[in-house]
Amino acid sequence: MAILIILVALAGAALITVLATDRRLIEGATLLAAVMALVEAVIVSQTVAALGSYDALTFFSVDSLGALLLLIIACISLATVAYSIPYLRTETAKNIISYKQVQHYYLLLNLFMMAMFLAVSSSSPIFTWISIEATTLATAFLISFYNKPTATEAAWKYLIINSIGLLLGFFGTLLYFTSIEANLTSGFISWQGLAIAATHLDPVIARIAFIFVLVGYGTKVGLAPMHTWLPDAHSKAPVPISALLSGVLLNVALMAVLRFKLITDLVIGPDFTGHLFLLFGGVSILFAALIIFTQKNYKRLLAYSSVENMGIILLGFGLGGLGALAAVFHMMYHAFIKSALFLASGTIFLNYSSTKIANVKGVLTAIPITGGLFLAGFFAITGAPPVGIFLTKLSILAIGIKTYPVSTVLVLLLMAVLFIGFLKHTSAMMFGEKPTQLVATKESVWLILPPLALLVIVLYLGFWLPPFLQILINNVAVQY
Repeated sequence: MAILIILVALAGAALITVLATDRRLIEGATLLAAVMALVEAVIVSQTVAALGSYDALTFFSVDSLGALLLLIIACISLATVAYSIPYLRTETAKNIISYKQVQHYYLLLNLFMMAMFLAVSSSSPIFTWISIEATTLATAFLISFYNKPTATEAAWKYLIINSIGLLLGFFGTLLYFTSIEANLTSGFISWQGLAIAATHLDPVIARIAFIFVLVGYGTKVGLAPMHTWLPDAHSKAPVPISALLSGVLLNVALMAVLRFKLITDLVIGPDFTGHLFLLFGGVSILFAALIIFTQKNYKRLLAYSSVENMGIILLGFGLGGLGALAAVFHMMYHAFIKSALFLASGTIFLNYSSTKIANVKGVLTAIPITGGLFLAGFFAITGAPPVGIFLTKLSILAIGIKTYPVSTVLVLLLMAVLFIGFLKHTSAMMFGEKPTQLVATKESVWLILPPLALLVIVLYLGFWLPPFLQILINNVAVQY
């Protein structure tokens, strides 16, 4: 099943190439691949919950963290594919994009999903690195999808910064391999083998290696100050791709950092990695807070919100204990909410034909359902009860204030600044008089259902967890 998840996405890409003359077949093939991937992800996750891990072949192994990410990727991929169909049809009808671009979009989207599935199910650090690098190549073309100079610039910036970052991460990976050189019996090195050989790793090399890994993969995670590609890329990519970049890909890159954290902790204990997590997490929240008020583009606004939330997740894992449990929940909640926000912003763009906050007024009047979804997503992502992010933020702050009271109070103040800045821009968009030149159109139910479904899932998971999902989350939290 783990292999099928990857092959389904690859088959979707192959079918698009074969069915290039029929748009409905291309859309159907992509949607079918996403549905099948979700079904298979649920089966694999239940198996992992029951057995502890799922080892398909030598090259594939899914643990609790991998299973949780498989579910997140599959759920959000299905929502984005379902949203992409009416979204791209609307843009085609407005002559914004051509049919050839639509074909390229679905081909790259399938390859993007396949690379993420491979990254979280690979049993090798090298295969994980290759897969995450593959996501960079696929999404670089998607970021430049509209063929505008600013989009091309954002794509190059994304490609160069992330490639350099991943090269640093690869160098850190090779430093970890020095622990198993004397014991190497074959050419294949797994995560488990690396952990077993960690006792032979020099503590100094372990520290240096983890710094390279954290900075390298942290670039892909969007941690400050390596985050400079993220606002440009998220604001220029098609909205469904922005949802996958922000809601899913950041977590996939974070998974690699977390796996290396476990190995490093076996060598030198958790304090070193924990302090680095706290440092980069705090700096990320600080950068987002400093720039939130100056944002003029609502997609960039959502991108900086992702920088903040990845910083919060890092704080939770850095604190450990119940902080790690809160971080796992926050990772899941943020993925669904941020994806829903990006999808809702796409419907706003289709109606207002602008991503500038100054040009978007009276959304609740013009498109009330989408406006309501965006407003609900705003309150959810900023931690308003009863959504689960309220409890995850509260838990992380409560744990942090015991050991780092001054720093935790500063983080709390920065969160308040972020809330005020986000509220300022959101209220400016939602309320007021809609532009006189705006022609009111009926909201498409197919553009409403995907973000609505994601928000309903978040609200539901805030009150009740399926037993297998609860086991997965607990297993991940116990590891950290």
